[in-house]
Amino acid sequence: MKKLALHWQILIGMFAGVLFGILAAQFNWNQFVLDWIKPFGTIFINSLKLIAIPLIVASLIKGISDLKDISKLSQMGGRTIGLYIITTIVAVSLGLVIVNIIQPGKLISEETRTELMNAYVTDANAKIADAKSKQEQGPLQALVDIVPENIAAAATDNRNMLQVIFFVIVFGIGMILIPEEKSKPVKDFFDGLNEVILKLIDLIMLAAPYGVFALLAALVVESPSLDLFIALLGYAASVVLGLGILIGVFYPAMVRIFTGKSYPFFFKGISPAQLLAFSTSSSAATLPVTMERVEEHLGVEEEVASFVLPIGATINMDGTSLYQAVAAVFIAQAFGLDLTLGGQLGIIVTATLASIGSAAVPGAGMVMLVIVLGQAGIPEAGLALIFAIDRPLDMCRTVANVTGDATVSMLVAKSVGKLGEPKAKDWDDHYPTIETKA
Repeated sequence: MKKLALHWQILIGMFAGVLFGILAAQFNWNQFVLDWIKPFGTIFINSLKLIAIPLIVASLIKGISDLKDISKLSQMGGRTIGLYIITTIVAVSLGLVIVNIIQPGKLISEETRTELMNAYVTDANAKIADAKSKQEQGPLQALVDIVPENIAAAATDNRNMLQVIFFVIVFGIGMILIPEEKSKPVKDFFDGLNEVILKLIDLIMLAAPYGVFALLAALVVESPSLDLFIALLGYAASVVLGLGILIGVFYPAMVRIFTGKSYPFFFKGISPAQLLAFSTSSSAATLPVTMERVEEHLGVEEEVASFVLPIGATINMDGTSLYQAVAAVFIAQAFGLDLTLGGQLGIIVTATLASIGSAAVPGAGMVMLVIVLGQAGIPEAGLALIFAIDRPLDMCRTVANVTGDATVSMLVAKSVGKLGEPKAKDWDDHYPTIETKA
C-alpha cells in the first residue's frame, strides 16, 4: 500500500472535473452540472473564505505581538512593501514587452470584435459603472477606504480585507506598546485561535479534490463557444506566456539567488497552494493554504508568514497587473489605437497602484482594468472583448499572485534571519492522505 499525496489528489480532481465537464457538454448535461455539481464547488470556496478573516486577525496579531519590538515591525513592513512594489513593476513591464511583440489585438477581425462587443456589452457596462463610482469619489478615496469606520462591518466582507489588516496591525502595535503582563492574556487567546484556524484548514483540505472537481466541471460547461476562444488565442497566449515567465523563471530565480533554495524545493513546497489558486481564482480563498505551505514546507517562520502573506493577498497582485497591461494594449490594438511610450509608462504606474486596491476575489481585476483603460485613453467598452476568456485567465493569474506572495515571504524571512528548515519533510507529513493499492 502507498499513500496518495495531496497535490496528486488535487490534480486528479482537476483533470476529472475537466473531463466530466466535456462529457456533460457533449451529452447536454449542462443544467445537471450547474444544479447538482457546481454547488459543491461553491461550498468549498465559501468554506475557505469563511476562515480568511479570522485567519488574518489571529495570525497577524500573533505575528506582530511575537516581534515584541516596534522597530522590527517597521523593518519587516518596509521590506515587504518594497519587494511587493518591485515585483509588481516587473510584472507590468513584462506584460507590456510581450504584448508589443506578439500584438494579439491585430489578429481580431472586425466581425469577431462586433460579436464579442454584442455578447458581453452588459457585463462590460456593469464593470465600467462600478469603476466610475470609485473614481468619482476623489483621488485619495483609496487611502480613505483603508481606514474602516466600523471594524465589525468591514470584517463581514472579504473585499474589505485591507481595512481589516489596517485595524489588526494597529491593534498588534498597541499590544507591543503596553506591558507584556497586560497583553499576555490577549496574546494567548489569539495564539490559541490561530492554532484552531490552522486545524480547520487541515479539515477543509480533505475536501479539496472534490471541490476542484466541481469547480472545473462547472467552468467547462459554462465556457463560451470554441470560435471565440480561437479568436482570442493570441491574447490568451500573451497573458499565459507572461505569467509562465513570472511563475517558472522570475520567482524561483529570486528564491534561488537570495535564499539559496532550489527550484524543486520551492515548487514542491508551494504546489498545493498553486493548484488551489488555479481552481478558486481567489488569493483570499487560497490564503489559509498558502500560509500553511510557506510555514511548514518552505521554512518561513510564523511571525514573518503571518505578517507578509495577508498583506500580499491584498496588495500584491502581480498576475493581475501583468494581465491588465496586456489587456489594455490588446484592446488598444483591436481598436487600431497606437499607444505612445508615455502612455505605456502610464499603464505601468496605474496598474501598479490599481493592484493595491484590487480585491483578492475572482474577477476583481476587471474593475481595476477600467481605471487603467481610462488613464491610457482606451475605450472602456473594449472590456467586452476579453470577457469571453477572462475566467480561465483569472485562474492562471491567481497562481502568479500566490506564487509571488510566497516568494516575497521567503525573501523577507531571509533578510531578517527567519528562514529555516521546513517543519514537514515531505508531502504527507501534514495533510491527511488517502491510500491506494501498490
